[in-house]
Amino acid sequence: MKKNDIVEVEITDCGINGEGIGKLLGFPLFIKDALIGDTIQARITKVKKNYAFARLEKIITPAKERITPPCPVAAPCGGCQIQALSYPAQLTFKEKKVKDVLMRLGKVPEGLLEQVMEPIIGMNEPYRYRNKAQYPFGTDKEGNLIAGFYAGRTHHLVTTDDCLIGAKENKDVLDVILRHARKHHIAAYDEETRTGLLRHVLIRKGTHTGEIMVCPVINGKTYPKVDSLIEELTKLPGMTCIALSINTQNTNVIMGEEIQTLWGTPYITDKIGDLEFRLSPLSFFQVNSQQTEKLYQKALDYAGLTGNETIWDIYCGIGTITCFLARKAKQVYGIEVIPEAIEDAKENAKLNNIDNIQFYAQKAEDELPKHKEDKKTDIIVVDPPRKGLDEKVLETIIYMEPKKIVYVSCDPATLARDIKYLREHGYELEHLTPVDMFPHTVHVETIVSLQRTDT
Repeated sequence: MKKNDIVEVEITDCGINGEGIGKLLGFPLFIKDALIGDTIQARITKVKKNYAFARLEKIITPAKERITPPCPVAAPCGGCQIQALSYPAQLTFKEKKVKDVLMRLGKVPEGLLEQVMEPIIGMNEPYRYRNKAQYPFGTDKEGNLIAGFYAGRTHHLVTTDDCLIGAKENKDVLDVILRHARKHHIAAYDEETRTGLLRHVLIRKGTHTGEIMVCPVINGKTYPKVDSLIEELTKLPGMTCIALSINTQNTNVIMGEEIQTLWGTPYITDKIGDLEFRLSPLSFFQVNSQQTEKLYQKALDYAGLTGNETIWDIYCGIGTITCFLARKAKQVYGIEVIPEAIEDAKENAKLNNIDNIQFYAQKAEDELPKHKEDKKTDIIVVDPPRKGLDEKVLETIIYMEPKKIVYVSCDPATLARDIKYLREHGYELEHLTPVDMFPHTVHVETIVSLQRTDT
């Protein structure tokens, strides 16, 4: 097998990035846009020692679950890696992904998983669910200003003004910014020359409130003709906050550290359940508000609170889960490394009249060990980044001996690794539910509870 060979292969598996996997004489081929059940013709693009990559040339026999994606740029964009798969089949794939990874990496017995694993929580309407979008700007071959999204693992900009998993209002905002920028000859930022002004625009919508935030990210200190831009944007329904993010660094990080409020309030508000939260341009907030409510309800169900518990919420962000827990617990402590997030968390607790939370702006692995002699902790809740729990955090959790651990995970592989450790150190799986927070992508959230075995 060599580069540019044309092969015919049946797709029998799916990779972590949504690529189809087929085998020729036992040799795995990874093929973007191919789905399990497809029989395809593919062109070999790269050959490694134990596997190869190929490009989909023709679908000979489509999988029975293959559909025509409603988004016209679904394939080149790559943001929705599995939009060509019917939604019920997406849910089946994600459920199987969680189960397989926990068995293979976490060494969780299949029989135990069948006892504790609940069906995946999907969406009734799996489009228009994102409450946040970040559009990069660029220039087409004719030199025109464009906006869109980068194709997977590239910096090639795929032009689109209406992402179907984003809010409908995003298109109107983009139209205003593009029209204004073209009129006043405002150029897109060029990464190679580090010239040009417009880098990105952040658009946020309060799913429950309808409030809109617009925050252009610029390679400079000021925005030309900003008054006329504000005038046009404020004609749009729901406009609440217009801000500016200053980012003059040579970096792939989207947002700059300096935020200027140009018009309105420096935040928008949104709700999860009956709790209200203030969101600034830099706030972390789950992008799927509808599914977040279901996820947090599971967290409460799994915690089984009676009102007498002391809880640690590790990686608490702006205090969303923390506030939910605090209303039904005796005392909650939250840890988050980003100081601005902790300030937001304090404001959110105050906004919801919650006074039984204490927050710490520190790394979890530095702060939690300071409290490890406190044996009064009943429950520890963790919602770590994709890399999972720090080893020192795991060791401290075991030492503190909480009766229960509630783990919210955005990566099945690191969840499996951490569950393996916890099961080896006195905890056993009690409940587990996958939640589809990101329809049409390969990502899946999972919430689990573990019970100490000697209680």
